[in-house]
Amino acid sequence: MRVIVDAFGGDHAPLEVIKGCFVAREELKIDILLTGDETKIKAVAKQENLDISGFEILHTSEVFDIHAHPATILKEGKHTSLALGLQALRDGKGDAFVSAGSTGGLVTGATLLTKRIKGIKRPALAPMLPTAKNKFMLLDAGANTECRADMLLQFAIMGTAYMKCVKNISSPKVGLLNIGSEETKGREQELQAYELLQHAPIHFVGNVEARELPAGNHDVVVCDGFSGNITLKLYEGMGALFRDNLKKWFSGIKGKLSAVLLYNDIKEFQRLMDYKEEGGAILLGIAYPVIKAHGSSDAKAFYNAIRQAKKCVDGNMIAEITNLLESMKT
Repeated sequence: MRVIVDAFGGDHAPLEVIKGCFVAREELKIDILLTGDETKIKAVAKQENLDISGFEILHTSEVFDIHAHPATILKEGKHTSLALGLQALRDGKGDAFVSAGSTGGLVTGATLLTKRIKGIKRPALAPMLPTAKNKFMLLDAGANTECRADMLLQFAIMGTAYMKCVKNISSPKVGLLNIGSEETKGREQELQAYELLQHAPIHFVGNVEARELPAGNHDVVVCDGFSGNITLKLYEGMGALFRDNLKKWFSGIKGKLSAVLLYNDIKEFQRLMDYKEEGGAILLGIAYPVIKAHGSSDAKAFYNAIRQAKKCVDGNMIAEITNLLESMKT
């Protein structure tokens, strides 16, 4: 298996990218194809005493600017490390792609350069968010601000396939994000989606209100990208607030003594809340696994993003999505 990695995506590229890729190659026993400036990549590896002689490098000196309009990746940005990685994926030079670069550029490039799964109308950005029990997948988290009901149906199909193939959940529980639990609640979009989801080959459990998400009673929650992105940002903000307060609570002599007693519980909670543990948000609907790592990812996060990509390939996730789509035609 070969995973293609954008070596110049993210705040800490290329150093943290290379370090994460080095560990991934050693521990996961996979091949790595890096895209980016070959001279800089080799210089950083040499400085860190990392032997990357087994890595293939697709050279380019250009990097896609995170402030650039996403559509420019098709012309002005077609020689950037992000675009070349997506083109290499399309051309069969790898099995999956990982980048911490521009989200908009990645979504546009993956959709138009790498192409969607046959039958999928729109790709969806799908992060995993923590709950009191485990983590759930939220999609769409921002790739499509406006959606039709049939798109939400496809999001549910793709989320179900991911949770089955990657998280080994045999019958993932799917909820529809809404302003109330009753099936009569919501806009026309949610009302139509509810009807479609009821008859889909998934385990649909009805509407879910935002306040219910942290309880962890759902494995997949679908919504339009506008609502999803607001939900994601609120989750991130509340997580930061709780993290800052946690530091205050366990400062000082009394706090430090309490922290010793609760050490294992605190570490487990930190692990659950840490985005680095998951690796990244998958862009579902593309013909190959494409992982969007967080912009501030370090080596650990890049390693886990590559591990996530490997699980998608090993679990035949794309084939499962295709099979579920086909089952709805019969």
